[in-house]
Amino acid sequence: MKKFNFRKVLDGLTASSPGSGSSSGSNSGGGSGSVHPGGTAGVLREEIQETLTSEYFQICKTVRHGFPYQPTALAFDPVQKTLAIGTRTGAIRILGRPGVDCYCQHESGAAVLQLQFLINEGALVSASSDDTLHLWNLRQKRPAILHSLKFNRERITYCHLPFQSKWLYVGTERGNTHIVNIESFILSGYVIMWNKAIELSTKTHPGPVVHLSDSPRDEGKLLIGYENGTVVFWDLKSKRAELRLYYDEAIHSIDWHHEGKQFMCSHSDGSLTLWNLKSPSRPFQTTIPHGKSQKEGRKSESCKPILKVEYKTCRNSEPFIIFSGGLSYDKACRRPSLTIMHGKAITVLEMDHPIVEFLTLCETPYPNEFQEPYAVVVLLEKDLIVVDLTQSNFPIFENPYPMDIHESPVTCTAYFADCPPDLILVLYSIGVKHKKQGYSNKEWPITGGAWNLGTQTYPEIIITGHADGSIKFWDASAITLQMLYKLKTSKVFEKQKVGEGKQTCEIVEEDPYAIQMIYWCPESRIFCVSGVSAYVIIYKFSRHEITAEIVSLEVRLQYDVEDIITPEPETSPPFPDLSSQLPSSRSLSGSTNTVASEGVAKDSIPCLNVKTRPVRMPPGYQAELVIQLVWMDGEPPQQITSLAVSSAYGIVAFGNCNGLAVVDFIQKTVLLSMGTIDLYRSSDLYQRQPRSPRKNKQFIAGLTELNDSPVPLELERCKSPTSDHVNGHCTSPTSHSCSSGKRLSNADVSKVNRWGPGKPPFRKAQSAACMEISLPVTTEESRENLYNRSRSSSISSIDKDSKEAITALYFMESFARKNDSTVSPCLFVGTSLGMVLIISLNLPSADEQRFTEPVMVLPSGTFLSLKGPVLTFSCMDRTGGLMHPPYEVWKDPNNIDENEKSWRRKLVMNFPSPSQEIGDHQYTIICSEKQAKVFSLPSQTCLYVHNITETSFILRADVVVMCNSACLACFCANGHIMIMSLPSLRPMLDVNYLPLTDMRIARTFCFTNEGQALYLVSPTEIQRLTYSQEMCDNLQDMLGDLFTPIETPEAQNRGFLKGLFGGSGQTFDREELFGEASAGKASRSLAQHIPGPGGIEGMKGAAGGVMGELTRARIALDERGQRLGELEEKTAGMMTSAEAFSKHAHELMLKYKDKKWYQF
Repeated sequence: MKKFNFRKVLDGLTASSPGSGSSSGSNSGGGSGSVHPGGTAGVLREEIQETLTSEYFQICKTVRHGFPYQPTALAFDPVQKTLAIGTRTGAIRILGRPGVDCYCQHESGAAVLQLQFLINEGALVSASSDDTLHLWNLRQKRPAILHSLKFNRERITYCHLPFQSKWLYVGTERGNTHIVNIESFILSGYVIMWNKAIELSTKTHPGPVVHLSDSPRDEGKLLIGYENGTVVFWDLKSKRAELRLYYDEAIHSIDWHHEGKQFMCSHSDGSLTLWNLKSPSRPFQTTIPHGKSQKEGRKSESCKPILKVEYKTCRNSEPFIIFSGGLSYDKACRRPSLTIMHGKAITVLEMDHPIVEFLTLCETPYPNEFQEPYAVVVLLEKDLIVVDLTQSNFPIFENPYPMDIHESPVTCTAYFADCPPDLILVLYSIGVKHKKQGYSNKEWPITGGAWNLGTQTYPEIIITGHADGSIKFWDASAITLQMLYKLKTSKVFEKQKVGEGKQTCEIVEEDPYAIQMIYWCPESRIFCVSGVSAYVIIYKFSRHEITAEIVSLEVRLQYDVEDIITPEPETSPPFPDLSSQLPSSRSLSGSTNTVASEGVAKDSIPCLNVKTRPVRMPPGYQAELVIQLVWMDGEPPQQITSLAVSSAYGIVAFGNCNGLAVVDFIQKTVLLSMGTIDLYRSSDLYQRQPRSPRKNKQFIAGLTELNDSPVPLELERCKSPTSDHVNGHCTSPTSHSCSSGKRLSNADVSKVNRWGPGKPPFRKAQSAACMEISLPVTTEESRENLYNRSRSSSISSIDKDSKEAITALYFMESFARKNDSTVSPCLFVGTSLGMVLIISLNLPSADEQRFTEPVMVLPSGTFLSLKGPVLTFSCMDRTGGLMHPPYEVWKDPNNIDENEKSWRRKLVMNFPSPSQEIGDHQYTIICSEKQAKVFSLPSQTCLYVHNITETSFILRADVVVMCNSACLACFCANGHIMIMSLPSLRPMLDVNYLPLTDMRIARTFCFTNEGQALYLVSPTEIQRLTYSQEMCDNLQDMLGDLFTPIETPEAQNRGFLKGLFGGSGQTFDREELFGEASAGKASRSLAQHIPGPGGIEGMKGAAGGVMGELTRARIALDERGQRLGELEEKTAGMMTSAEAFSKHAHELMLKYKDKKWYQF
C-alpha cells in the first residue's frame, strides 16, 4: 500500500511540472492525442463509473434553417403545394407546411439554373450550370438523385415539362431544342435544329432559346422563343415551323393565354407585346407600362427590361398581368419592383432586394383552363415573400419560415437544449405583442407535405446576435425554428448624428452596436451581452413595463508592460503556492473607485453615449446596467474577449487583452479593474513589469519587423496560429497595440507618427480583425486573406507578445486554495498563455447585507497551467455528476403585487456531494486550444491530461450532458469534431466533419446538451447537426414528408363545341413521335446518362433493404398500371367487335327467320 501511495506522489509531481502532459510524438490529426493519468487522487478516480461509450455517438446533419443563400431558381407544384428554391451553390430547398423544410445538394456544387416539378408525381428536375439535368425523387424524406444527363456539346438555357407528360423539352445556347424521356432520362432522337426553325433567308443566328411551351389548345404545337426577338410556332408532327414572328427587341419571357390563341412577350426595352396567332405579322397590342406617353406618332421612351411576365386569366374578372422590372430609367433610385396590372388598375410593389424570380400560384394545374390566380411568390436576393392577389390592396402573407435570420448579419450564436419548459411560452407571449401588422388574414398558401413532432420533446432555444445590436430568441424545439422575441440593445444608447462621435467610435468603422458575446442564464433569466464597442449590458426579465433611468459605469482597463521578452524555458520559475504570501482579505472596491476617479482626463470617454433621460422599457428584457471601457492616452479600449455572469453572486466579469474587470451589478460598483500581470502579483512567470499610464507609443505590434531570435518553447506551446481572430484574443499583429520583441527604428517611428496623435495606424486593421470575430466580411477573399495572414504571423509575432489576454471566465462554488476545507465563491480566469488563476470572492453572509455591504475580490494565488489559450471550464462532483454554477431563482423585479417579505433572494447552490473522507471533493475540467486537463480540488492535482492536437488548434470546446453523463465536445480548426468522456478524457468520437473554410464557422460554432450543435453555414443559414447516435437513428421520424398522396384534380369539361373546334391536342401521342421506334437514338456524344444513387442502378446494392423493396414495388406498380392500360384498350376493342358481331348476327336472323328449310 505504501508503494502505491509513493507512486501516486510521483504522478502528482509529474503532473504539476511544466509540460507534463505533452505528447511524446507529433500529432497529425485533430483528434488523435495522448491521455496521461496521474495525480494523488487515484482513489477518487476509481469511484466514478463512466457510462458513455463510443456507440452513443455519431455525427450527422439534421436540418438547415434560414433563407437559401444566393438563390437562382424557383418552382411550385400546384397540386402538392410545395415550393422549391435553387441556389448558386448547387443547393435546393424544398418547403411545404411549417415543419416541412428539406435541404439537398448537388455534389458538383454547380449553380441551379432552373427547376421543374413533375406535378403530383413526387419528383423534381433540376438544370445546373454545368449543363446537367438531374431527376430528384421526393417520395422519401431525404431526396436523392435518380438519374442525371450531362450535355457535352451544348449549354442548357431553358427547360419545359408539360403537365402529365414524360417528355422534357430542353433548349440550348446554340438555339437547338432537345427532348428527354423523364422515365429513362435518355435523349430522344427528335431534335429541333435552329436552322430548321428559322427561315432560310435569315442570315443571323437567333440566339439562345429563352422560352419553350406547348400550346394550351394543341399539345402538338410547341412555342419556341429566341433571344433576338424571334418566336417560332413549331408543329411537332409535321416537323416544320407553322408560324414565325419577329420583333426588333430581345425577348426575356413569354406566357400563353389559357385559350391558346394569344400569348404575351416581355422585352428588353420595357415593353409588353400581345400576339394573336391569326395575325402573326405584327403584335396585336404593344405597351410600355412604365414609359412616359409621347406625342402621336412617336414611340414611347424605353424603360428597363421586363425580365419576366405572367398572363393569368380569371373567370369572373379581368386577367392579371404580372411582371418584374420595366421601370423608367430616369428613376435610378427606385427600388426593385413587381407590377400587377388588373384591368385598368396598375399596382407597383417595391421590394427591399432585387427580384430573382417570381411565380403566380393558380387554382388549376391545367394550362387550358381559367387560371384563377390567388397569390404570387416573389423570390428576392435576401427574402421570400408571398403576395395575396385576392385582396385589392395586395397584402403579403406572414412567412412561417425563419427567413429573416440575416435581417442584420449574424455575429454570434448561443444554443440551449433542455432549458426550462416555461421559457418558450414566456418569451413568445412577450414577443408576439411586437409583431408587425398588416399581413393577409388568409393562411399561408404553401401547405404541402406532412410533419409530426416525433419523439424529441425537450425544449430548445437558439439565440443569435446581430451587427445592428439586435438579439433574437428562437424556438428550436423538434428541429423547427420560430422566432420568439427580439431585443434591441442599441436602444440604451443615444443615436449618433452624422459627423458626431468620430473620435470615440474609431474602434469600429461601422456597426458600432454589433454583438460580440452572449451570456444567458435560463434559470435566473439574467441576460448579458458585450458589444464590439467595448461595452457590457446586463438585462433582467420582467413582465411589466417600466420607465427608468439606465445606470452606467465607466471602467479604465488599459495597462502596459515593459518591453521584456519572456525568459528562456530553463529559467522559467515554478508556480509557488502564494496562499501564505497574500493578505487574508482585501477589498478592491476602494482602489478601483480611485482608478475610476482618475479617469477625469479629457480623453477618458466611452465609445458610445448611454441615454441619460428616463427610458420606457416594454415587458421583456430591461437594461439593468451598462458598463463601458473608456479611451485612455488617446487610444480606444480593446475589445472584450471573455464574459461571465453569476446571478447568485450578483457579479459580472469580463476581460480583454489588457486585464480583468469585475463589477457588482446589484450595488452598481466596480469591484476589480486590474491588468493581467497584476493578477499574478509577485508570481508572474514572465517577470513583466507594470507600467501605467503609457508614455512611449513607439511599440505598435503588427507594423514592426520582428527579429528572428528563438522563441521560448513553453510560450510557443501556449499559442495557436489563429487564436487572435477566432477567440478575440488581443494577440494579433494586425489587431492590437501589444508590445513586440524589437524596438522600432527611426524609419518605423516616422511611419507611425505621420498618422497623427490619437490615430494609431493599426486601427483600420483592427476593425477588419474585429469583423472576423463579430461582423460579416463583404467578400470571401478578404476573409481568406485575413485568415492566412493570422496563421503566418503566429510564430513571428504572437509568440513574442508579452500581453496576456483574458480568454475564459467561470463562476463556481469551489476550492480557491490547496488548504481550503470548504467551498467558497470563486472566479476561474483563463488566459491566452494557458494560465488559470482562481480569484476568491468574499460575499456578505446575510441576504439583507448583500445590498449594502461591499463584496471583496482577491486573487487567491492559485495557478494552473495548460498548453494553449484557455477556452472553457467546468466542474464535477466526486460522483461524476456535472455541477451547475449557482444561480438565483427568477422573480419579477417589477412585480407590485408581492410584498417586501417575498423579496428575499432564493439561491440554488450546487455544492460537491458530502463525504466523511478527508481528501478531494471536486473535479475541475479545463480545456485549451491544445489540450484538456482534469484537476482534483482542493489538492490541485492533475488527474488526466489529453493532448488533443499538436498541428492544429481547438476553435470551440463545451462541456455538455449526453445521456445523463458529462462529456467534453471540441471542434478543431482542421475540421475534426471530437468527444471525450469525463473525467477520464477517453476519446469517444473523432470525425473529420467540416474543414475550416470560413471564419464564420469558427465564430458561430457551438455545442449544447443532448447531442446537439449548430453553426452559421452561410450568411443567411444556420446548420444544425447532432453527435448523438440515438438522434441519428430517429431522424427519419422527425423529418417531414415532402410528398403525400393527393388525387390529381379532374380537368373541366370542355363541351361539345370546344372539343370539336378546340384543336387536336387530345389525340397527340408523344410516345409515338419521340420514341426510339420513330425518332431513333440520339448521338451518344451529345449527352451522357449518369445513374444516380437513388436510381434503379443505385438501389441494387440495397435490394434487401426497405428502400429496395419500395423501389421494386413502385416499378412493379407502374408496370402493372401500364399493362392494365393496354388491357383496357384491348377490352374496349373486343367490346366493339362483339357489338358489331351481335348486330350482324341479329340482322342475319331477321333475314332468315321466316324461311323454310327447303328455301335455303
